[in-house]
Amino acid sequence: MTVLVLGNGGREHALALALHRDPSVVGLHVAPGNPGTAAVATNHAVDASDSGAVVALAREIGANLVVVGPEAPLVAGVADAVRAAGIACFGPSAEAAQIEGSKQFAKQIMEAAGVPTAASVYCTTVDEVAAAIDRFGPPYVVKQDGLAAGKGVIVTPDRDAALEHAADALPAIVEEYLDGPEVSLFAITDGVTALPLQPAQDFKRVGDGDAGPNTGGMGAYTPLPWAPDGLVEAIMRDVVQPTVDEMARRGTPFTGLLYAGLALTSRGLRVVEFNCRFGDPETQAVLSLLESPLGEVLDAASTGRLAEVGELAWSPDSAVIVVLAADGYPGVPAKGGSIAGPRLFGSDDAVHIAHAGTAGGEAALTASGGRVLGVVGRGADLSAARAAAYAAIDELDAPTLFCRRDIAERAASGKISTPAL
Repeated sequence: MTVLVLGNGGREHALALALHRDPSVVGLHVAPGNPGTAAVATNHAVDASDSGAVVALAREIGANLVVVGPEAPLVAGVADAVRAAGIACFGPSAEAAQIEGSKQFAKQIMEAAGVPTAASVYCTTVDEVAAAIDRFGPPYVVKQDGLAAGKGVIVTPDRDAALEHAADALPAIVEEYLDGPEVSLFAITDGVTALPLQPAQDFKRVGDGDAGPNTGGMGAYTPLPWAPDGLVEAIMRDVVQPTVDEMARRGTPFTGLLYAGLALTSRGLRVVEFNCRFGDPETQAVLSLLESPLGEVLDAASTGRLAEVGELAWSPDSAVIVVLAADGYPGVPAKGGSIAGPRLFGSDDAVHIAHAGTAGGEAALTASGGRVLGVVGRGADLSAARAAAYAAIDELDAPTLFCRRDIAERAASGKISTPAL
C-alpha cells in the first residue's frame, strides 16, 4: 500500500520509521515532514491542516491510507475530508476529536461512560477558578480547555501562580490533584474494537527531578517494570472500551488512536486526560519495539477490520527516549543552532534519532523548534536503554540544545513501587 503521514514532528518521524519497516508499505510519503522523515519517505510541502491540499496530494500519489499525526488537523476535520474523498484515513472525525479539543467534552464523555477521573469544575472567569482551587486545595491543577500542545496545564502549590495561569487559559478546567505514578496507554480502535499498545510513562516537566514548568514532553520509556499485574486489561476494561462504546452510542464513533493519560492513585485508576492521536514523545519509544506490521494494523482500524488483527507482537527489549530541546524551551526557544554528529540520518541496532524541530539537511542541520530531537535507546532492560540513549546524546555536537538527565532513572533503579489497581 501507499501511505501518507501528515505532520512534521518527532511523532511523525517515528510513525514513518515504523511504517518503513512494514513490507506491505511500498510507497511512503510525509506532509510536510522534516529532514529526518526525508531519509525514509518522500516529503511534500503541504500544510497538514489544509483539507483540500491534503486530499489533492493523497490523490496525486495514489495513497491507500492517510495517517494523521497531530491533533490540530484532526480537530480541523482533515480526516473527514479524506474519508469523504473515498480514501481510508487513520484518525477520528472532527466531532470525535473533541475528546482532546475540549477537556469539558472529555469530562462529559467520561461521566456518561462511567470512566473514573478527577473531580473537576469548568470555569469561565478567574473568580470561578479561585473558588474552585480553594475548594480542592493544593496542589492546584488548572487546565486550558482547548488545544495547548501539551503546555496548557499547571500543577502548583502556589495559589497566585495557578490564578495567573488561569488568566491566560480561560475557559479552564480546575481539577483535584491526583497522586501516584502516571501511565500513558495508546489504544488503536476502529470505533468498535480497541487494541492496546504497550504502556509507557512520560516526563512533562522541563528539568531534572520534575522541576520547572510543563512542556510537551521531555522523555519517556517503555515497558513499565513496576506496573501492577493486569494494568493494561484494567485500563481497556474500565477506561478505553467504555469510552469507545459511549462515543459510538452518541453517533460519533471514535476511529484512530485514543490516548489515555492515567494516574494510579491511592484511590484507584483515574484518567488525567484523553488525546485523539499518538502521544509525543511516548510514540518514539513504543513504536521502536513494535514487531507487528504497523501499516496493516492502521489500515485494518481505518476500514473496520481491527477484530481480524489479534494481539500485537512486541520486542522483549526496553526503550528510552530523551528529548533534546532548544535553550529557552518551553518559553521562547533559541532557533538556528547547529547540530552535527552520528545517527542523525540513520541508526544502529541500539539507537535512532527522531527529528522533531529541525531544518536543513545532512550538510547543515539546524534547530528550528522547541523540542528538536528525540534520541531513542534500546536495550535488554531500562538501564541498558538509558545508557545507549545518553551515550548517543554525548556524541552529538549541539551546543544550543539541552536535555533532562534523569529520564527513566527511578524506574531503572527500582525506585517506583508497584501501586495497587
